[in-house]
Amino acid sequence: MNLSSPDSVHSGTNTTKASRPGRPANKPQETEPVPAPGVASITHLATKLAEYLTPVELKRVKEAYRFSDEMHLGQVRKSGEPYISHPIAVAEICADWKLDAQAIMAALLHDVIEDQDVKKEELLERFGPQVADLVDGLSKLEKIEFQSVVEAQAENFRKMLLAMASDVRVILIKLADRLHNMRTLGVMVPAKKRRIASETMEVYVPIAHRLGLNDIYRELQDLSFSHLYPLRYRTLSKAIKSARGNRREVVKKILDAVKNQLATAGLPAEVYGREKTLYGIYKKMRSKHLSFSQVLDVYGFRVVVDTVPNCYVALGSLHALYKPMPGKFKDYIAIRKINGYQSLHTTLIGPYGTPVEFQIRTQEMHRTAESGVAAHWLYKTGDQNMTDLQQRTHAWLQSLLDIQQQTGDSAEFLEHVKVDLFPDSVYVFTPKSKIIALPRGATPLDFAYSIHTGIGDHTVSVKINHEPASLRTELRNGDIVEIETDPDSRPSPTWLSFVRTGKARSAIRHHLRTINLNESVELGQELLRQALAQLSIKAELAPSTVDRLLAESSAKSMDEVYADIGIGKRMPALVARHIVSLLGGDVTTVPAQPSNGSELDPVTIYGSEGVAVQLAPCCLPIPGDHIIGQLRRDQGLVVHTADCSQANRLRLKEPDRWIPAQWGTELNRRFDCRIRLLINNEKGILARVAAEIGESDANITYVGMDEDDEHMMTQLRFTIQIKDRVHLAHLIRNLRRVAGVNRVERERA
Repeated sequence: MNLSSPDSVHSGTNTTKASRPGRPANKPQETEPVPAPGVASITHLATKLAEYLTPVELKRVKEAYRFSDEMHLGQVRKSGEPYISHPIAVAEICADWKLDAQAIMAALLHDVIEDQDVKKEELLERFGPQVADLVDGLSKLEKIEFQSVVEAQAENFRKMLLAMASDVRVILIKLADRLHNMRTLGVMVPAKKRRIASETMEVYVPIAHRLGLNDIYRELQDLSFSHLYPLRYRTLSKAIKSARGNRREVVKKILDAVKNQLATAGLPAEVYGREKTLYGIYKKMRSKHLSFSQVLDVYGFRVVVDTVPNCYVALGSLHALYKPMPGKFKDYIAIRKINGYQSLHTTLIGPYGTPVEFQIRTQEMHRTAESGVAAHWLYKTGDQNMTDLQQRTHAWLQSLLDIQQQTGDSAEFLEHVKVDLFPDSVYVFTPKSKIIALPRGATPLDFAYSIHTGIGDHTVSVKINHEPASLRTELRNGDIVEIETDPDSRPSPTWLSFVRTGKARSAIRHHLRTINLNESVELGQELLRQALAQLSIKAELAPSTVDRLLAESSAKSMDEVYADIGIGKRMPALVARHIVSLLGGDVTTVPAQPSNGSELDPVTIYGSEGVAVQLAPCCLPIPGDHIIGQLRRDQGLVVHTADCSQANRLRLKEPDRWIPAQWGTELNRRFDCRIRLLINNEKGILARVAAEIGESDANITYVGMDEDDEHMMTQLRFTIQIKDRVHLAHLIRNLRRVAGVNRVERERA
């Protein structure tokens, strides 16, 4: 994913850059002559701003325009327009939202640091700290060398989101910038169009939705759709235009009927029909496998009334006019969406049996639905009268800072944040009836971490609707969730496999990184020693080599490098190759991983290591099994049996993350193992089996039962704790002698 601006040369748009005084200009590419520049004017923007800015503020905006115009002098967009036309267009979009003077100035100046090497200090001196901070938050980190393009893109996005967390105007300006870029994307080559459109759909569309900016959300969706799938877009657009004539009569009939019905009820209301977005129709066709002719609710209707009680009165009037479809009513007024959206949604059976969707809201709800956070100023954090929307959004922005503090790198930060940018939410209640909004698919652990990191870390069990439930249970709308904690409880690495929110994932990973650090360091040190030995390099590195390695890997100490290897964040073979290059060797002749994993010395496993070494739950290896280890990011070394089917599938995808392992000689603990028995369905059989397991010196931790009515038998599943394979063989032999037991076997993944 590339997070660079589509308008600058860094994202592929060919522009001619102006030089600052005393600096030669870059030459335009000879293969693609730049068209003659047009004319850009600030007149229209000034007219908009004069409606709500003071003369002093307007003067400052014009100063910012003149400075930006001077800096971008001679630089043109690929369309041939002067580059300054782009900042002006971005500022006009911000003016439509009535953003303040500092935000408009930042919009005009948003590319001068990135494109023209203007220093932040110069902006600070000319335009003040607020404008300088906004522009800096919008600028990219071109002066820092990153290990990869992906890392650079993730770091740019991280910086933008963290700037947004302290001042939401940063993302508003960025969205305006992206909107204008998407509107003018037609001059780009198809490959760049798809890349930029994909990035927009993946990152900026969810952010616009999360902030309640529905107008931009819908327009960015449709623009991205038109560039990602141009043929589908044109075909669907043509079909909708053809259908408009056929459906115009239906729409008019519904509008007239609804207006008359509301007037009869004495409700002052605005009623108008709207066509659903092309992408919304396309998504419905894809998800429900429908043709266009089968998508009946292409049109929706909006009813805007004066008060909240009248929303419900209007709902009753509409239900009296047309029959409602069962299960198609949603009350987002009583329980608003996570981005502050409020409306009543109902789907009715209209004329000719056509489903018709209605949204009923007040004027205030309508303003919030269209403008979202842009309609309420969050950056005035000292205001004690923040609306509920402000508080919700402020809490989300604050969570970005929490995730940043617990996250190891930019790519991981981006991963966590993107998890939270899903439009669908589930709404659950605390025992005191407070509503908590979580992403669809969230679990009780996500709920616990959303309340407080300390509660999440110490969670031991949960009750959902007053009944005990598993921590991995998927929450549903209306669930009452009660978390039970224990001060001695700690997060488990397995939690990462089912938590849903970025805050929960980052908190768990942060804990796993800090706990049992010594164990991770020891494991990482052993893995790096093995990797260096394969390259005939001694593990004891010279101080100068260590200093260079730390400087180039952004680590503070070798223990940090070892710990990163031990938890799977760094690959030992790649670190070893890096050391070869520092010693002057040729890394191109060095394999990234030995061709035969068995050439490495096996890692010794004792089974009681803790967080840095785990036994895979899919196959539950026990001493005596042939085992292999998988280095998993932020989970350390996961040990599988060599014949584990899941491990064999994973080895094909990431062969360089697998290393040989062997059991140690002193194993003073019990190991979990699953066994399966096929027994006759007769009285007392379970008691006899359980007694035999106890007499064989094994402990039962779980028992499950499946009936097989066809064969009049029962299948028993046990998880037991044993010493090793010899102990298991002895137990299975004893169980086979129990009357009524037909078959006993160890259960595999």
